[in-house]
Amino acid sequence: MDLRPRVGLGPPNMRRVVVVMPSAFTLGNLFFGFWAIVSAANGSFRWAGWFLVFAGILDLLDGRVARLSRTSTRFGEELDSLIDVISFGVAPALLIYFLEFQSAGRFAWLLCFLYTSAVALRLARFNVLSAGKPSTGWFTGLPSPAAGVTLATYYPFSQTTWYQRSLAYLDLQHQGLVVLLLLLSVLLVSNVKYPKFPRVGIRDAGGIAGLVFMLAVLVGGLTVPEYMFFPLCLTYMFYGLGRAALLGLMERRDAHHVADDGGETPADPSLRPIRRERRQETLE
Repeated sequence: MDLRPRVGLGPPNMRRVVVVMPSAFTLGNLFFGFWAIVSAANGSFRWAGWFLVFAGILDLLDGRVARLSRTSTRFGEELDSLIDVISFGVAPALLIYFLEFQSAGRFAWLLCFLYTSAVALRLARFNVLSAGKPSTGWFTGLPSPAAGVTLATYYPFSQTTWYQRSLAYLDLQHQGLVVLLLLLSVLLVSNVKYPKFPRVGIRDAGGIAGLVFMLAVLVGGLTVPEYMFFPLCLTYMFYGLGRAALLGLMERRDAHHVADDGGETPADPSLRPIRRERRQETLE
């Protein structure tokens, strides 16, 4: 009997398994994105939308797993960006094309191409800006998964009883999708800041709030997904837009005040009334 140890039959390298897991989630993202394209081409728009939601969940998980296991690599980041172009750029654009623009005219597909180009540009910019820099709590521009899931969940939402009774009579489906595609395309390549997914934990108030939010999304997604995802995505989209508009108005107001004070702002606000008093003494 040969009692010598056999080479290659030892226990699997757990470190290697952990390294492979984020890429497995990323390839799962690609699988559902491709399946969504096939389903949309066959006219199954509802399932195409849900497949893109599954792709978005896997995209969220692969980044979290990579960070928690400290196995984030440059290869994984590039692979994730390439797949995101397909799952959240090409797939949602084709879904909307087959749903609404296929019979809308000769060049209606250009709107879908514009959106896909915006996703590609947004991901390329993200790779350049984030290379070698620590992660922050904000995205610059609307994240491509949020934009893709917004388009993906429109059709399930449009088939709900509430939508049919409240909004369908307006007959804004075609015009509304045109505006939505253009707005998403602009926000993708804009400098508007969007918050990242909230941190989850039980050690502080922020983590607890993130946990409650995640549980609420989970419960809503399992019970009433048609009613929850599309309004939630619109809320996220308009939150960043409204926040940017509010900050812009505040900056303009501050600049106006600086101009009224002679073009300069003192380091200590208490110096402002002193300078005004000196000006009054000089005039007298």
